[in-house]
Amino acid sequence: QVQLVESGGGLVQAGGSLRLSCKASGRPFSRTSMGWFRRAPGKDRDFVASITWTGRSTFYADSVKGRFTISRDNTKNTVYLQMNSLKPEDTAVYYCAADSVAVTPTSYNYWGQGTQVTVSS
Repeated sequence: QVQLVESGGGLVQAGGSLRLSCKASGRPFSRTSMGWFRRAPGKDRDFVASITWTGRSTFYADSVKGRFTISRDNTKNTVYLQMNSLKPEDTAVYYCAADSVAVTPTSYNYWGQGTQVTVSS
Protein backbone atom coordinates (compact mmCIF):
# COMPACT_ATOMS: atom_id res chain seq x y z
CA GLN A 1 0.00 0.00 0.00
CA VAL A 2 1.09 3.53 -0.77
CA GLN A 3 -0.47 6.65 0.68
CA LEU A 4 -0.05 9.89 -1.27
CA VAL A 5 -0.78 13.38 0.02
CA GLU A 6 -0.59 16.40 -2.28
CA SER A 7 -0.11 19.98 -1.18
CA GLY A 8 0.82 23.36 -2.61
CA GLY A 9 -2.21 24.18 -4.69
CA GLY A 10 -3.90 27.55 -4.61
CA LEU A 11 -4.95 30.62 -6.54
CA VAL A 12 -2.38 32.38 -8.72
CA GLN A 13 -2.48 34.97 -11.47
CA ALA A 14 -1.60 34.07 -15.04
CA GLY A 15 2.16 34.09 -15.49
CA GLY A 16 2.76 33.12 -11.89
CA SER A 17 4.26 30.00 -10.36
CA LEU A 18 3.32 27.27 -7.92
CA ARG A 19 5.11 24.22 -6.61
CA LEU A 20 3.09 21.14 -5.81
CA SER A 21 4.38 18.47 -3.45
CA CYS A 22 3.31 14.87 -3.06
CA LYS A 23 4.51 13.01 0.00
CA ALA A 24 4.41 9.23 -0.10
CA SER A 25 4.32 6.72 2.70
CA GLY A 26 3.69 3.03 3.17
CA ARG A 27 6.55 1.42 1.27
CA PRO A 28 10.04 2.32 -0.01
CA PHE A 29 9.59 5.41 -2.15
CA SER A 30 12.96 5.20 -3.85
CA ARG A 31 11.79 2.29 -6.02
CA THR A 32 8.50 3.90 -7.08
CA SER A 33 7.96 5.74 -10.33
CA MET A 34 5.58 8.66 -9.98
CA GLY A 35 3.31 10.77 -12.11
CA TRP A 36 1.18 13.91 -12.01
CA PHE A 37 -2.23 14.18 -13.63
CA ARG A 38 -4.87 16.87 -13.68
CA ARG A 39 -8.59 17.07 -14.15
CA ALA A 40 -10.21 20.28 -15.34
CA PRO A 41 -13.95 20.79 -14.80
CA GLY A 42 -15.96 18.63 -17.18
CA LYS A 43 -12.87 16.90 -18.60
CA ASP A 44 -11.05 13.61 -18.21
CA ARG A 45 -8.00 13.11 -16.06
CA ASP A 46 -5.02 14.11 -18.20
CA PHE A 47 -1.37 13.22 -17.93
CA VAL A 48 0.93 16.08 -16.93
CA ALA A 49 4.36 14.63 -16.11
CA SER A 50 6.11 11.56 -14.74
CA ILE A 51 9.47 10.55 -13.36
CA THR A 52 11.26 7.24 -13.01
CA TRP A 53 12.24 5.95 -9.60
CA THR A 54 15.86 6.94 -10.21
CA GLY A 55 14.85 10.43 -11.25
CA ARG A 56 17.00 10.11 -14.35
CA SER A 57 14.11 10.16 -16.82
CA THR A 58 11.19 12.55 -16.95
CA PHE A 59 8.25 12.83 -19.31
CA TYR A 60 5.88 15.71 -20.01
CA ALA A 61 2.64 16.44 -21.79
CA ASP A 62 3.18 18.78 -24.73
CA SER A 63 0.92 21.35 -23.12
CA VAL A 64 3.27 21.83 -20.14
CA LYS A 65 6.66 21.13 -21.69
CA GLY A 66 9.07 23.97 -20.99
CA ARG A 67 6.87 25.40 -18.22
CA PHE A 68 6.55 22.55 -15.69
CA THR A 69 9.31 20.53 -14.07
CA ILE A 70 8.87 17.27 -12.19
CA SER A 71 11.49 16.24 -9.65
CA ARG A 72 11.84 14.03 -6.60
CA ASP A 73 13.69 13.85 -3.34
CA ASN A 74 13.92 10.24 -2.26
CA THR A 75 15.29 11.24 1.13
CA LYS A 76 12.01 13.04 1.81
CA ASN A 77 9.71 10.55 0.04
CA THR A 78 8.40 13.46 -1.99
CA VAL A 79 7.82 14.25 -5.65
CA TYR A 80 7.41 17.84 -6.81
CA LEU A 81 5.81 19.64 -9.72
CA GLN A 82 7.21 23.12 -10.30
CA MET A 83 4.76 25.05 -12.44
CA ASN A 84 5.90 28.29 -14.07
CA SER A 85 4.27 30.64 -16.56
CA LEU A 86 0.87 29.39 -15.50
CA LYS A 87 -2.09 29.91 -17.79
CA PRO A 88 -5.84 29.93 -17.06
CA GLU A 89 -6.10 26.63 -18.93
CA ASP A 90 -3.86 25.04 -16.29
CA THR A 91 -6.73 25.38 -13.82
CA ALA A 92 -7.56 21.89 -12.55
CA VAL A 93 -7.36 19.51 -9.66
CA TYR A 94 -3.86 18.04 -9.70
CA TYR A 95 -3.24 14.46 -8.59
CA CYS A 96 -0.08 12.53 -7.97
CA ALA A 97 0.00 8.82 -8.70
CA ALA A 98 2.38 5.94 -8.06
CA ASP A 99 3.81 2.93 -9.88
CA SER A 100 4.25 4.03 -13.47
CA VAL A 101 5.50 6.68 -15.86
CA ALA A 102 2.79 6.01 -18.42
CA VAL A 103 0.39 8.62 -19.78
CA THR A 104 -2.66 6.46 -19.07
CA PRO A 105 -4.24 6.76 -15.61
CA THR A 106 -5.07 3.06 -15.49
CA SER A 107 -1.34 2.24 -15.37
CA TYR A 108 -1.07 3.69 -11.85
CA ASN A 109 -2.02 1.80 -8.73
CA TYR A 110 -2.23 4.56 -6.14
CA TRP A 111 -3.59 8.09 -6.16
CA GLY A 112 -3.61 11.08 -3.90
CA GLN A 113 -6.71 13.06 -3.04
CA GLY A 114 -5.81 15.96 -5.30
CA THR A 115 -5.01 19.63 -4.83
CA GLN A 116 -6.82 22.50 -6.56
CA VAL A 117 -4.87 24.89 -8.78
CA THR A 118 -6.72 27.95 -10.04
CA VAL A 119 -5.10 30.39 -12.45
CA SER A 120 -6.84 33.72 -12.90
CA SER A 121 -6.54 35.79 -16.06
